[in-house]
Amino acid sequence: MNREPKTIIMATNNPHKLEEVRQILGDAFCVKSMEAIGCHDDIPETATTLEGNALQKARYVHQHFAVDCFADDTGLEVEALDGAPGIFTARFGQMNGFGESHDPEANIRCLLARLEGKENRRARFRTVVALVQNGQEYLFEGIVEGTIRTHKSGGEGFGYDPIFEPEDTGLTFAEMGPAQKNAISHRSRAIQKLAHFLLGTETSDSSHEKEN
Repeated sequence: MNREPKTIIMATNNPHKLEEVRQILGDAFCVKSMEAIGCHDDIPETATTLEGNALQKARYVHQHFAVDCFADDTGLEVEALDGAPGIFTARFGQMNGFGESHDPEANIRCLLARLEGKENRRARFRTVVALVQNGQEYLFEGIVEGTIRTHKSGGEGFGYDPIFEPEDTGLTFAEMGPAQKNAISHRSRAIQKLAHFLLGTETSDSSHEKEN
């Protein structure tokens, strides 16, 4: 007997992110965006951590629309830049005079300029997923280590994918197909932990934190 997919709201209206999460979760879940519940608000992200921003978005939807919800926040943390851009990953280019906010090309140009001449190009992507369910709050984290290329390569993905090479792959995220990327990505690792929790099939590596 086939189980009906669980419907869950994700606090995003970003079509790239929504499609990626749907691919990661597969048929076990029906993931709907904020648009599906009539939410077109630009939710502020004013926290000082990825955890705080993810919780801020999930709480907003839960409080204003009375639905269980999850949200994510992702940061690119570069060793040679003391962990920057971090929570400013989506606005890095704009903050440094390279273009508009959420402009991936501006962000890439900015990062490559900041790393010019630096030997240490180690970096990591970190995703934190916050779930608000039945009045309780949970956090799930996914990390992938890698390096920043000196130039763009590949035409898949979005954001910093053309210059981020996960360790032990020899490819940027943008040189991978969706299935290959989703098998190892930071977002996939966090979302899989969320899925295990929601389905009651948690494994030893799918731990979560509860926020009081």
